[in-house]
Amino acid sequence: MNAWRLVVGMSFLLLSGCLVTFKDPIPANESAPIPLLGEWTRKNEWGEQLYLLISRAGSNVYRARTYVDSLDNLDSLEEYDFTVAHHGRRWYLSAGVPKRLGANFAIAGFELTTTNELVIYNLDVDRILQELEQGVLEGEVVETAQGDGVLISSSLSKVFAYLDDQANSDVFIEVARYQRNGQ
Repeated sequence: MNAWRLVVGMSFLLLSGCLVTFKDPIPANESAPIPLLGEWTRKNEWGEQLYLLISRAGSNVYRARTYVDSLDNLDSLEEYDFTVAHHGRRWYLSAGVPKRLGANFAIAGFELTTTNELVIYNLDVDRILQELEQGVLEGEVVETAQGDGVLISSSLSKVFAYLDDQANSDVFIEVARYQRNGQ
């Protein structure tokens, strides 16, 4: 099992292995909302119990630890550091992507619902490809073993202006929905 799918499916995963990546991460300028911290759980498509433990890793840097079934399952344990940003009505997270997927940075959206769920959104690769073709964003197609992805070279300010525009809200695809562990 690829635990990266959990994080950036926290997209932190992957839709068919295709991913939108960025040359720059979100700077560590902002604190995450306190309710994000803690242990979250969900069942994946194969019925496995997945856990996501989010904690502080430094000043405005956070760590996501993912594992399957129990923390004792060390073969499934993965850790990823990430940063967050709040723009408009949306929260975003940014994490380094493993070298096999391009070694850049992924940006995902997330929301904490009133029913105590953590919902993770990935960017729709096909929609971002259309935006590249139309010149709305700059970047290039990147081939990976999992399929074509996109590496965006536009500045983060331009990317956030695009993502924050309500007309582009359909660029996000829900990839994971976690519940607070123990609820």
